[in-house]
Amino acid sequence: MKIKYTLLKNEKDTKARYGTLQTNYGTFETPMFMPVGTLANVKTLSPEELKEMHSAVVLSNTYHLWLRPGADVVEKAGGLHTFMHYDGPILTDSGGFQVFSLAKNKEKDIVEEGVHFKNHLDGSPLFLTPELSIEIQNKLDSDIAMSFDECIPYPASYEYAKKSTDRTLRWAKRGKDVHKNERQSLFGIVQGGEYTDLRHYSAKETVKMDFDGYSIGGTSVGEGKEVMYKMVEDGILYLPEDKPRYLMGVGDPLDIIEGVERGVDMFDCVLPTRIARHGNAFTRQGKINLRNLKFKEDFTPLEEGCDCYACKHYTKAYIRHLITSNETFGGRLLSIHNIRFLIKITEELREAIKTDTYLSYKTDFIEKYTKK
Repeated sequence: MKIKYTLLKNEKDTKARYGTLQTNYGTFETPMFMPVGTLANVKTLSPEELKEMHSAVVLSNTYHLWLRPGADVVEKAGGLHTFMHYDGPILTDSGGFQVFSLAKNKEKDIVEEGVHFKNHLDGSPLFLTPELSIEIQNKLDSDIAMSFDECIPYPASYEYAKKSTDRTLRWAKRGKDVHKNERQSLFGIVQGGEYTDLRHYSAKETVKMDFDGYSIGGTSVGEGKEVMYKMVEDGILYLPEDKPRYLMGVGDPLDIIEGVERGVDMFDCVLPTRIARHGNAFTRQGKINLRNLKFKEDFTPLEEGCDCYACKHYTKAYIRHLITSNETFGGRLLSIHNIRFLIKITEELREAIKTDTYLSYKTDFIEKYTKK
């Protein structure tokens, strides 16, 4: 079945909202944070560990799975759920971010038909179109597929942003026209760069196509925080209340809080596992680096009161030992903690919305997190 979003509560002092997302694999509360499993795996973690962290939706990457093992292989395996042994909802991105990261000459490589870029593995030429992106996602059989779009770089001229936004709308229509998987929901993506009128225009035109949900794209690409939050406000203004709203590629704790305050329901980011591999952990007192010498004899958990596996069984000193010794288990423990930390924040935000205490929660969290 298609996903179904139900709005249950609007917070009285903000635009934050509490709701549920009904999927083929159960009903889950929003706001939510979604871990990223680029190659059909959240790095170093098992599906069972994700479930223990209260993970709901996880992500996989259309571009990377297209290259290896190939969409046909995943389809023959029975789809992503069977292939990666995850019995929860899965969202696949469109490959649109690879437009941003791999297409070197934006004016030359991004054309009306699609995008030319090079395979990051062997340098061979690739051409990805809206139709091919949807075809791949249909075969992957994710629960939520994303429209193919261009992530507009920052800064970009108004002329470039307008041209790109119009093309993304045409691509959205082309992708929707060929979407054939009846079990799979399809989300549209709002673009427009840093320009308010383009964000409004993109949102209105995308909503006219009647997607199953809507994403706000093109943020967190080098712009300042205030610009980013304005992009979110502009992009979300004309989105319907009865469909889920997804802010793509955002996973900083403060950005999640600011996004929820503006009406966002879903977030994803590689940040928690990426910083874990470099020895970093999220805590209520800010991010810490376990490589720091001061943790060598710190026999306390990463965070007192945290219910994650890492905090219940191991100390900072032990995890620091693993990280400085290049033991994979150290990065695994930090990944478990960091993902659970972000999921826990969204759980707490849901309670704050229910009790109309969002702003007091935000103030308290920021004061501790930024040590001000």
